Amino acid sequence: MSETETSDAPQVEIYNRIWLSIAERKLKPGTRLKEEQLAEIFSVSRARVRAALTALEHDGLVTLVPHRGAFVSQPSIEEARDIFFSRRTIERSLLARLCQAADSEAIARLEAHVEEEQQARATGDTKATILLSGGFHLLIGELAGSPYLWDVLRDLVSRTSLIIAMYQTRKQAECGPDEHAEMVEAIKAGDSERAQLLMDHHLDHLEGQLDLDEDADSSADLKDLLA
Repeated sequence: MSETETSDAPQVEIYNRIWLSIAERKLKPGTRLKEEQLAEIFSVSRARVRAALTALEHDGLVTLVPHRGAFVSQPSIEEARDIFFSRRTIERSLLARLCQAADSEAIARLEAHVEEEQQARATGDTKATILLSGGFHLLIGELAGSPYLWDVLRDLVSRTSLIIAMYQTRKQAECGPDEHAEMVEAIKAGDSERAQLLMDHHLDHLEGQLDLDEDADSSADLKDLLA
């Protein structure tokens, strides 16, 4: 590991821990991220914390307010709808490419991922279910062979976690492994049209479970959330 990579490691850890806590919906939209508390949690300087928060702001996950500090972003209803529109557009294109290029190894990875999702749901492992759910979409991006769109999709999946945390109804909004399994079958058959229609239905279903008129409670203890 180079000296640069070593010096950046704390910043990357802070970024990843906060990103993961958002993906797991521990950190709710509007949660204040206090620099001094984060510095204590990660045993780093406030300068390191500030650099990580700036990177998170660049990716739309954190909002930096002058003289007030950093907060987990609170996507508006309009932004929420735009995120789903963007995901439909990008994921349809990724599926079309994957249906043409998927080999037996790619199919095996998709099937193994869906099986892992089903096991997590069956055992009631909420944390694993959430991470695997978003991970399925990122796996499609990876297997489609588009590093740039994978980065874009990772950002969109993270922002979707914020949207779900903010606007989910009492019924938990989740991507279902059965819908993922149907998509894998379409990819396996090389049926691009069906795969894209299934993705549209899948994202419509997820968006349809959200109440875009209701905010979520953002009160929580930062140290406990990032433990």
